Amino acid sequence: MTKKLLIVESPAKAGTIKKYLGKDYEVTASMGHNIDLPKSTLGVDVEHGFEPKYITIRGKGELLAKLKKAAKAADTVYLATDPDREGEAISWHLAKALNIDLDSCCRVTFNEITKNAVKQSIKEPRTIDMDLVDAQQARRVLDRIVGYKISPILWEKVKKGLSAGRVQSVATRMICDREEEIENFVPKEYWTIDAVCRDKKSKKDFAAKYFGENGKETELTCREDADKILNDIKELTVTAVKNGELIKNPPPPFTTSTLQQDASRKIGFSTYKTMQVAQNLYEGVNIGGKTGSVGLITYMRTDSLRISAEAQREAIAYLSDEYGKEYIKPRQFKSGRNSQDAHEAIRPTSINITPESVKDKLTNDQYKLYKLIWERFAASQMASAVYKTENAVLTSGSHTFKANGSEIKFKGYMRVYVEGSDNAKEKDKALPPLETNSVVEIKSIDSMQHFTKPPARYSEAALVHALEENGIGRPSTYAPTITTYYIKGICTQS
Repeated sequence: MTKKLLIVESPAKAGTIKKYLGKDYEVTASMGHNIDLPKSTLGVDVEHGFEPKYITIRGKGELLAKLKKAAKAADTVYLATDPDREGEAISWHLAKALNIDLDSCCRVTFNEITKNAVKQSIKEPRTIDMDLVDAQQARRVLDRIVGYKISPILWEKVKKGLSAGRVQSVATRMICDREEEIENFVPKEYWTIDAVCRDKKSKKDFAAKYFGENGKETELTCREDADKILNDIKELTVTAVKNGELIKNPPPPFTTSTLQQDASRKIGFSTYKTMQVAQNLYEGVNIGGKTGSVGLITYMRTDSLRISAEAQREAIAYLSDEYGKEYIKPRQFKSGRNSQDAHEAIRPTSINITPESVKDKLTNDQYKLYKLIWERFAASQMASAVYKTENAVLTSGSHTFKANGSEIKFKGYMRVYVEGSDNAKEKDKALPPLETNSVVEIKSIDSMQHFTKPPARYSEAALVHALEENGIGRPSTYAPTITTYYIKGICTQS
């Protein structure tokens, strides 16, 4: 007779955990949900408290029968589905189907799938959290009502096969509003004047941009405005020089949404692909040697910036040895106001497992994402980067030009990681050592015509950011929402 049965969601996770628990445990997978609302009907009694009507999912009957048989043969059954609302609901459905006492301590959760974390969690089982279950049910019921009530209207009025959803519908509205902005946009002409100057003393060139007249910023709206200024400029005199420092702090470790955004910008992953690869890294990868199969990252569905004291200590020790104490700055980041803070931020389960050390054991996609997660976490515990900044004001009569420069003084966390951006700009170069009241040589000065541009269409990263910023949905819903757009032909992947 099997002494103890542990049920997880995926076979990959089951294989990893089995190695940690040994022969006293049977570890099997539920393959996600086995019980859900019916597809053919609404499945919600709107007249009687919105009571959901659950059924066994088609095709899952045989698996559920096997789980019942295994549970009956075991002395103890632990439900170790994912540590989120969805996982809690799966455990609740399983407990009811397998006749497990809902008041018993049958629920086990892992924030990371490592030997220590798994063994410690098994020692601390708890009851099923009905608040989480109810939260999942409320979302599921609302999804169903929105989808089943609005979708038929779309079929009748727009096109067969379209669907509506609680998050999807609002996100679609945002996309349509942006498209309308683009269509209605009227370009506005403006001109800029750029000069290439040379400091006579150092013989070094630098760029200066026209700012305005009489100390006030001036907008040039036509060629005549620009030509008038070009005719006025004979030479430029340095009237003010200001040197300073810019401190740039590292970004926090990843949450689900920031991982999706940065993976899109930096390595070109779709939100769906990011979550799929992250799931693999979380559930376990065989990295060989004595370690064998191990979960490389913590749970990837989180909105928290918190990291454990143990992970922080390990990171500080590793980074001190690797880069020196001057590069270390232990940090804890404050999570957002609406954060549930149920799990840690996304981080490597051990910073000592470097991306390069496991590169040959990972697929190319796994390596890219693991490297991104590892570097972001490492950077979060490092010192700030320091830039030396230079700002100069140059004048010619009543006209003012400005020149800005910067150079890195101390790389800090940027030795490990540089954050991706949808609006990345080329870094300024250092200015020559300009002196106040010195006259600089104008090597060239040109005007250029521009037109204002409409707002850009949403990239996946930008849409995820906008949804989160507006409090629409949860990070775990963004990937399936965006994937639906591709399936329905609303978007095309570049």
